[in-house]
Amino acid sequence: MTAYAGTADPPRVRGRWIALLSVANLGLWVGYYAPLQVLLPNQVEDLAGADKTTALGVITGVGALVAVVAGPVAGAFSDATTARTGRRHTWTAVGALTGLVGLVLLSGQRTLLGLTLCWCLAQAGLNTLQAGVTAIVPDRTPVTQRGRVSGWVGLAQSVGVVLAVLLVTEVVTGLTAGYLLTGLLVVLAAAPFVLLTRDPPVTAEFAPRFTARSVLTAFRFRPGEAPDFAWAWATRFLVQLGNAMATLYLLYFLRDQVHHPDAEQGLLLLVLVYTAGTVLTVVVGGVVSDRIGRRKPSVIVSGYVMAAAAVLLALWPTWPGALIAAAVLGLGFGVYLSVDQALITQVLPAARDRARDLGVINIANSAPQVLGPALAFPIVAYLGGYPVLFLTVAAVTVLGSVLVTRIRSVA
Repeated sequence: MTAYAGTADPPRVRGRWIALLSVANLGLWVGYYAPLQVLLPNQVEDLAGADKTTALGVITGVGALVAVVAGPVAGAFSDATTARTGRRHTWTAVGALTGLVGLVLLSGQRTLLGLTLCWCLAQAGLNTLQAGVTAIVPDRTPVTQRGRVSGWVGLAQSVGVVLAVLLVTEVVTGLTAGYLLTGLLVVLAAAPFVLLTRDPPVTAEFAPRFTARSVLTAFRFRPGEAPDFAWAWATRFLVQLGNAMATLYLLYFLRDQVHHPDAEQGLLLLVLVYTAGTVLTVVVGGVVSDRIGRRKPSVIVSGYVMAAAAVLLALWPTWPGALIAAAVLGLGFGVYLSVDQALITQVLPAARDRARDLGVINIANSAPQVLGPALAFPIVAYLGGYPVLFLTVAAVTVLGSVLVTRIRSVA
């Protein structure tokens, strides 16, 4: 077995490997979105009634706090793993199985506390899975192919949104069947990638030693020593904050503001339109950024496009307006999804700590799920409702796009 230090550019990746990685990511995002978009909101509404917005915000916020912790810690464990099963594959498998348990347990909960605890377990598992499948991209992919690979992975994420909503609104009915099917899909999607692909081997001399202190240091990075990494984190945080504020109450927005006669069917159609837009740009955006050797212009413009979609929802809160906004959002998010991820892999401080550092980046994805509800709820309830919420989303997203210019080491 040869040591993989991560210092040399890895060989070109094959289509089969990309396909299996994309399938694993598809299952991961179904695991996230089926509960967040449909199952949890309906379950919370049954239990909390008129207090549904507050209860949903609290549950998803606590779950996001768990994700903030689980991502970097799982990444640090992954970096330090030298088992023959693989430093990434081991934790991909552990995360998938833990996510399955959490999702199955969710189906039987009849209290808000039970929902919170089981959603936290599911989040811990899914974030552990994500640590494995995210870090293996820079492990196995040369810089000149990262836009392409990130595009296909991003496509799996987008399709995962549609598949998640379809599964729990059209294929099965009821919470128990929905959670069980979601959990099984998470495991079945990860299994081929773990069993049929090789994890780049690493020996102990190239793996950071994991200690109790590593749990704390997993969350630490010094912006002064890696300024581009810090700016990449900040821009991702702001864009995801806007996304979290906009999407958390989308089902309620359709019911209470748009007055759609069947909000769940309306949400499904919006997701389909959004995904169609994403599919058109996610792979193309990544491939183009590989060929021209530039990432920042695509990331910045895509952020402006997403902000425009939020403005449209604020100024035209109708069903036709929501459909057009979904299409615009998809076009922008597709490019952002692939190119921003490729950019981030190029500003990681150290190859030996890739999973840990990507776990820190994942805080920028998860922390907004905590802060987003805290900001969105008072805006919806007391400060102007959904129009003001979406204008705020646009402003936050534009700020995140502008700050991309502060990254110096990537064109």
